[in-house]
Amino acid sequence: MSRRQAREVALQALFQLDLNHAETEDQQGMYETLAIDTALGETEKMSAHDREYVQALVHGTRAHLSEIDALISESSKDWKIERMAVVDRNLTRIAVYEIRFSEEKITPNIAINEAVELAKKYGTDDSSRYVNGILGALLKLSH
Repeated sequence: MSRRQAREVALQALFQLDLNHAETEDQQGMYETLAIDTALGETEKMSAHDREYVQALVHGTRAHLSEIDALISESSKDWKIERMAVVDRNLTRIAVYEIRFSEEKITPNIAINEAVELAKKYGTDDSSRYVNGILGALLKLSH
């Protein structure tokens, strides 16, 4: 399985978690595990390494969610984060996590390209331009 497929599974899990909130802190881990397992059940068999990558993306994105959302909000002047399409919001979150917070550093252009390609597949006709614009603005702000 490729990294793009792992990102797809992470997107599916984050999408599910974005729409189904845990009621308590204690439930968050259970919800996260359930969302990952559900998304993995919809795809072909994954290696342990790829499964770990999915878990790192989901857990890391959620662990840094307030910081990630603040960066996205700063980069998207016209849209409040809660008004963004769920797919666009979560693809952007994954890319920001990979660029800023992941232990395994990924070149920003790769993270942006992956997010844009997944936006073309899972988002609306405008999603890829929108995701690219936010992530490009984020990079400009950080330099």
